[in-house]
Amino acid sequence: MAKKTPPLRIIPLGGLDGIGKNMTAIECGPDMVLIDAGLMFPDDSQPGIDLVLPDYTYVLENEDKLRGIIVTHGHEDHTGALPYLLQDLNNKVPIFSSKLTLGFIEGKLAEFRIKAPKFREVKSGSHINLGGISVDFFSMTHSIPGALGVYIKTTQGTIMHTGDFKLDQTPIDGVTPDYAAISRFAKQGVDLLLSDSTNATVPGFTKSEAEVGPTLNDVIKNAPGRVFVASFSSHIHRLQQICDAAKRCGRKIVVTGRSMLTNTRVARELGYLKIDEQDIIDAYEVNGIPDDRIVVMCTGSQGEPLSALSRMANGEHKTLSIHAGDTVIISATPVPGNEKAVQQVINSLAKLECTVVDKSTKLVHVSGHGSQEELKLMLTMAKPTYFMPVHGEAVHLRAHANLARKVGIADDHIFLLDNGDTLEMRGGIVRRGPAVESGVVYVDGLRIGDTDPIVLRDRQKLANDGMVTVVATVSLKRKKIDAVELSSRGVSFNIDEEFSSDAAAAVMKAIEKGKFDYTRNGTGALNKAVRDSISNFIWNRTRTRPMIIPVVMEV
Repeated sequence: MAKKTPPLRIIPLGGLDGIGKNMTAIECGPDMVLIDAGLMFPDDSQPGIDLVLPDYTYVLENEDKLRGIIVTHGHEDHTGALPYLLQDLNNKVPIFSSKLTLGFIEGKLAEFRIKAPKFREVKSGSHINLGGISVDFFSMTHSIPGALGVYIKTTQGTIMHTGDFKLDQTPIDGVTPDYAAISRFAKQGVDLLLSDSTNATVPGFTKSEAEVGPTLNDVIKNAPGRVFVASFSSHIHRLQQICDAAKRCGRKIVVTGRSMLTNTRVARELGYLKIDEQDIIDAYEVNGIPDDRIVVMCTGSQGEPLSALSRMANGEHKTLSIHAGDTVIISATPVPGNEKAVQQVINSLAKLECTVVDKSTKLVHVSGHGSQEELKLMLTMAKPTYFMPVHGEAVHLRAHANLARKVGIADDHIFLLDNGDTLEMRGGIVRRGPAVESGVVYVDGLRIGDTDPIVLRDRQKLANDGMVTVVATVSLKRKKIDAVELSSRGVSFNIDEEFSSDAAAAVMKAIEKGKFDYTRNGTGALNKAVRDSISNFIWNRTRTRPMIIPVVMEV
C-alpha cells in the first residue's frame, strides 16, 4: 500500500484568544514556516507579569523543519516574541519582512543583545521558496508602513493570510492594498483564507488615516501652549501627520519615550518618516523656546505607568512637564484591559488644568483594522473555498464567521479554532486535525515560562484580601498546641485582643477534635488544620478570605 502523502497543516499557536501574541505555523511534510511571533501585555488577572507569549513548544520540537519566519508587519503583537523564540532556537532561521519591520526587529534584538539572524527584505510582489512551501507577498494597508499579506502554495493546496489590514483608499504613504495581486491569487485559487477579525463587530467602513490629519492640524494650530501627542511609537503614518501639522504651525518637534525615540530614529533612517533636521530638537533644549512653538511626541497612549506621558502627568519626567494651558492629544484607542490606566492618566492631566483631547471629542484617531464592509470585500475578492477567522477575541472571530456566511461561504467550510487546534489540507480539502501543545508563557522579570498559575492566583488573593499569618506553638511532649498568635498585612479588619483570643479558641477547638501525628515529621496535617480553622473563623466573622499562612513551631 502506497504511503499517504503528508497534509498541509495550519497550526495557530496564538492570536485566537485576544488581540495579541499572534503566531501561526504552516507545515507541509518536511517543511515549516512561521507567520508572526508576537506578544500580549498582561491584564489585571496577571499581577506581576511583564509580558505574555504564546507557547511555541511545537516550533522548538520541530525546528529541524523550520525554513523561515515571516513577519507581516512591525507591531509588538506580531514581533514581540521574536527575542525569546530566537534565543531558544538552535537553528538560526532567516526572517522575511519589509524594510521597516526588519529595522524595528533589529532594534528590538539589539536591546536583548541578540545577534540578528539572516534578514531577508521582501516587498509587494516578492516571491520566495522555503522548501516545498512557496510564498508570495502583497501589500496591505494598516496603521504602520510595510504591512504585508501572504499567499502560500503547496502540493496540497493554497492559503491566503491577510495580516492586519484595512482597505484605505487614501493612505498617507500612497501604498494601497494590492488589489490586483489579491484578484490574481483568487483566480489561481484560494483554498483557505485567514483574515484579520479585530473590527468584525464594527459596522461600515473604517475611516481613512488621512482624515486624522486635518483634525490634528486644527488642534495644534489653536492650542495656546505646548502640545503633547501620545501615540503608538510604531504608528509611523500618525507620527508623520503630527510632524506635518507641527511644521505648518511653525512648531518644533520634541520626541520623548524610549520606544518613540528608537522607532522614530529607525523610521527616519529608512526614509519612512520625513522630518527636516532643523524641525526636531532635543528635550533638553525646550526651555528657550516659547510654549506655543512646541509639539512633543511621546509614548503613553495606553496609560503605561513608566511611559513618558504618565511620568509627565505625575511630575516625574526628568526634562519635560505639563502645566495649565497645555494641550494633550491621546491619539489612540485603549487596548482592551487598559481603559482604567488611560483614565487614571487623563484624571492626572485634568488636575493639572490642561486640555485633553481624545477620540471621544475629536477625530484624532482611526483604527488600523477594517470594519465589517471591508472584511466582506476581502472575502468577496479572495473567493476562498474555506475560511478561518484569526486575530481576535472569541466575539470577533464569531462575528467574522457570520460575515463569511452572509457572503455565501458554507457553514461547514468555516472553521472557528482555539490556539493549539489545527487544520489539515489534502488536495484542497480542509478538515480539522489533531491538536498540538499550546497555551501561554509568562515573562516575570528574568523568569520566563515557569510562573505557575497558582502563583498568579495567590497574587490576586493577596491584592484583594490581604494576608494573615498564624503562628501555632506545639508541645511535642504534651501533644497539644500551647499558643496561637496572629499578624496581618493588607486586611480590611482589625485584629484586636478579642479577635485574637476568639481565633485562638477556634484553632484549639479544631485541633482537639482531630487526631494528629505529634512528631517532627507530622506537622503537615497540623498546618492544614490551623489554616482551615482560621480561614473559616475569619470568613464567619468578616466575610473575607485573606491568604492564610500557617506556621507550626515545635517545642
